[in-house]
Amino acid sequence: MKKRNLMILAGALAVAALTAYGTRASWLGGAANVQGPPRARVVSVELAKAERRPVPVDVDSIGTVTPISSVALKSRVETTIVSVHFEDGARVNQGDLLFTLDARQIDAQIEQAEGVLARARAQLEAAQRDVRRFSDLIGKGATTQVNVDNAKTQSDILTGTIKADQSALDNLKVQKSFTTIRAPFSGRISVANVKVGNFVRPADTAPLAVINQMAPVYVTFAIPQRVLVDLRDAMATGDPKVIATIPGHQRSETGKVAMVENTVDAATGMVTVRGIMDNESETLWPGTLVNTRLIIRTENSVVVPTVAVQRSQSGNFIFVVKDGVAKVQAVKVERTLQGLSVIAEGLTGNEDVVVDGQLLLSDGSRVEPRARKAGA
Repeated sequence: MKKRNLMILAGALAVAALTAYGTRASWLGGAANVQGPPRARVVSVELAKAERRPVPVDVDSIGTVTPISSVALKSRVETTIVSVHFEDGARVNQGDLLFTLDARQIDAQIEQAEGVLARARAQLEAAQRDVRRFSDLIGKGATTQVNVDNAKTQSDILTGTIKADQSALDNLKVQKSFTTIRAPFSGRISVANVKVGNFVRPADTAPLAVINQMAPVYVTFAIPQRVLVDLRDAMATGDPKVIATIPGHQRSETGKVAMVENTVDAATGMVTVRGIMDNESETLWPGTLVNTRLIIRTENSVVVPTVAVQRSQSGNFIFVVKDGVAKVQAVKVERTLQGLSVIAEGLTGNEDVVVDGQLLLSDGSRVEPRARKAGA
């Protein structure tokens, strides 16, 4: 009897539970019908404009700064250093006195040569007087023709002697000029390798000092051979620009192409180009490695931030937003420069493109623009 009562009680509880569950489900269904269908998901993205603007066609490379003129100063006479007239590493101008050498021996030789020349000139005057005197006497029959001829011969000999003595004197004066060494052009001088009192001679291998021209200077770099045709066309119709920047710094110098090597290196497929830079502020130092940018020409192209370009198995694409909906647009990227991609096909300019948030997007997704981060 007790067992039967327990079974009846359990059945009643089960019926009550089923009734309560049905009532709750009916209430939830009614509430869902009141709210309507769920809203489509909206993705928050950052947008940027596709712009049509002038874009340079350029080539980046590593270049070396070389001076246009560089001279190693050496002594042309055997003597000693008397004075050094510059500070190590100083800037010098053309004609500045740099070294003074001992010239006492040459001065003595010059005085000796001047004395020999004066004696020869005096002898020539005496010989010319004899010629005049014998010429007068020959007309009076007071002398012979032999005496007249001998006097003329002596005059001619002394004339030649004077020319030789004058040449010897001029040579000594040239040697004298070698005892003062001046700057052949403006530039910056190196450390003086000799000091006052050092003996120098023409056979010395080490120079007294070295002067490098600082303005203008050359920047030499290499470009791929595929660019050579475009560069030559640009040189014929315009002036390609060269920008040289010191790595790690923002300072740069701008110049133009001065020379293109007449041979392509068969081993590397590169051709050497030399640019000439004004370098008035001496930003570029001879021997420095610099980042060079050769701007061949400028084209009007569509550009977008490089972060907007996505890649798939079928190629590059960009999410273009119109009326709050993101659409997939296939594009062809021609080249990239300074964080921008040049679009050859797929965009016409002024489109809104997604630059952040692409991972949550698919074709047809609804989007909501948000403010771009500072510095983006």
